[in-house]
Amino acid sequence: MPRWPACPRSAEPGAARAGRRRGPVGLAFWGLLLASLLLVGEWQAAVAACRAIADLAPNGAYGVADDNGLTVDACNPDRPLVPASVLKIATISAALAILGPDYRFRTEFFADDRDNLFIKGFGDPSLVAEEVAALADQLRQQGMRRVRTLYVDTSAFALEEQTPGGEDSDNPYDAPVGPLSVNFNAVALRKSKAGRIASGEEQTPVLPIMRELGHGRPVGSWRVNICGRGCDAEARVARYAGELFQAALEQNGIEVTAFGGIRPAPATARLIHTHESTRTLAEISRTCLHYSSNFTANLIFLACGAERFGYPATWSKARRAVRQELARQLGDAAAAGIVQVDGAGLSRDNRVTVTAMLQLLTHFRPHMDLLNQERESAVKTGTLAGVYNLAGYLPTGQAFVILLNQPVNKRDDILARLVRLHGPPQPDPGRHKSSRILQRPRPEKK
Repeated sequence: MPRWPACPRSAEPGAARAGRRRGPVGLAFWGLLLASLLLVGEWQAAVAACRAIADLAPNGAYGVADDNGLTVDACNPDRPLVPASVLKIATISAALAILGPDYRFRTEFFADDRDNLFIKGFGDPSLVAEEVAALADQLRQQGMRRVRTLYVDTSAFALEEQTPGGEDSDNPYDAPVGPLSVNFNAVALRKSKAGRIASGEEQTPVLPIMRELGHGRPVGSWRVNICGRGCDAEARVARYAGELFQAALEQNGIEVTAFGGIRPAPATARLIHTHESTRTLAEISRTCLHYSSNFTANLIFLACGAERFGYPATWSKARRAVRQELARQLGDAAAAGIVQVDGAGLSRDNRVTVTAMLQLLTHFRPHMDLLNQERESAVKTGTLAGVYNLAGYLPTGQAFVILLNQPVNKRDDILARLVRLHGPPQPDPGRHKSSRILQRPRPEKK
């Protein structure tokens, strides 16, 4: 086994003089030695940290950072892993900067000289039946009494594909996105024993699309993705919005002769009303993170690209805008640890590292109130088949990330360990007793 050289003081005088002449080399040697020892120490600490969760995370990573973003505990911090919905934190962080917390989504209404109505959406994720009914009432108050044909203008979007990572399942989490979307592009319906289809929520009237989606289903209550069995997403999204708007207009005494499908508003049509979402981006973001809405996150993601680079919205514009903003927030090196294909975390082509997420959470700290509160921690979950992630802030306020790409979900067990390791120190009963004695109030003077 090689040995380190003997101490220079034990060398002969001549050798000592030669050593002095080689002083810079000696300093370089000791510098390299010190650096090597530090690296070994860091490696040993990393190995120890990974051993601490080896029984829970055979294929995972975690990290904890202090208030300044300095990593204080980590295992595999630079391993790229599939993030699932913890990626929504990146989307919201970028959107709050690009769009602003007070941003409101708009929807425009055009009419031509033949009483045709054109509704042009710009990706408002908060258009629900109640808001559509209020819009119909506003149009009546403005004097509208008749619509010859109602059209949906989809020209604000030019998507290269539907949602990356989305599937043709009935799950509303797989609902498609579109420029004019209503009720999160999910339909609530009830089917009776007699086969009768009714709306599953009182605020939404029975629509033809409900009867179609209820056909062949068992008796019961359902909430389904409008494209759950596969469809032309652009046409189906426009149809659902058109049917709901038509029903709302008719309920407000406005005659609608027909729904004409997709058609852009002609240049000669006049703008008769602009609607702004009743909720701000900050309010929508809170709901998005609370319910982990893929639909909402992707519409926010698309809005980032469209507002920065111009409409129509595309996935490529959204990726470029968010990537640029994250680089501004985190620096190029940290932002490179986030590879984002969609805004929700549905795609398995997304990647993040613990290091990048800890830097993101450090920047996101002013908005930590947007996250769910669970057991005194502010958290965002991320779940796909074989993906069980968690990110947020411990009860002490320290940022943490847990990324597990494995068959077994152990994220709650790891979080419990992190809380024990990095939580506030437990009080010493004996110390508190003596403190009470020392702080006993003096008797009042009489």
